[in-house]
Amino acid sequence: MVTPVALGLLCFFAFLAGFIDSIVGGGGLIQLPAMLLLLKGTPVPTILGTGKVSSLMGTAAALRSYAGKVPIRWRAVGTAAAVAGVFSFLGARVVSQLPQELLPPLVLGLLVAIAIYTFWRKDFGSLHAPRLSAQREPLYGALVGLIIGFYDGFFGPGTGSFLLFAFVGLFGYDFITSSASAKLVNVATNLAALLYFAYTGQILWAVALPMALCNILGSTLGARLALRHGTGFVRVLFLVVVSGFIVKLSLQVFG
Repeated sequence: MVTPVALGLLCFFAFLAGFIDSIVGGGGLIQLPAMLLLLKGTPVPTILGTGKVSSLMGTAAALRSYAGKVPIRWRAVGTAAAVAGVFSFLGARVVSQLPQELLPPLVLGLLVAIAIYTFWRKDFGSLHAPRLSAQREPLYGALVGLIIGFYDGFFGPGTGSFLLFAFVGLFGYDFITSSASAKLVNVATNLAALLYFAYTGQILWAVALPMALCNILGSTLGARLALRHGTGFVRVLFLVVVSGFIVKLSLQVFG
């Protein structure tokens, strides 16, 4: 039984997670630890399934806010989303068969490299200049969807930030367009995982639905701020969130 105080705190963290995730990804860094702390005694798969309801609804709300205002290249991003959804489901299926303790050091190294590169390249993500041909964009989209989709199903933290970096670095999109594109792919990965958890009955709906409402509110506000303040604002927040991931994973790996 979840107390009203615990539910209120979960809703607050869901709002905050939706706000951050709608702009640069990384909402799971806020929401999942809060759920693990406030839902003690609940099986971890049930916590993950409950959190996916909130994440999916918030991400979908952010995508809706961006759609029509940001030029999403639907052929490339749609391909990435479709492939990511399939491989996210596969990642969720094999998660119990592979040693997860090997992933945090690898992810930590990638995040450090991303932070250094983004900080060093002052113009990184400031201009929207797609560099791939119309024929190559879907192929790269499929590759991004395969790798990051499987990662999201298997491990998860940082998926939105990795997607944002991939769309900036590989495709040449600016931060705003990349953030919007990442939301479409993230909707697919969250939906695939949610279907699995719902089918296996691992969702606390009485907790998931209020959290989802708060995540939607946070995501809508975050997307509007990103659209209002532009790529410079998103770049700074991206560096802050990636730095937060680095600190968290460093404590996990070395602490």
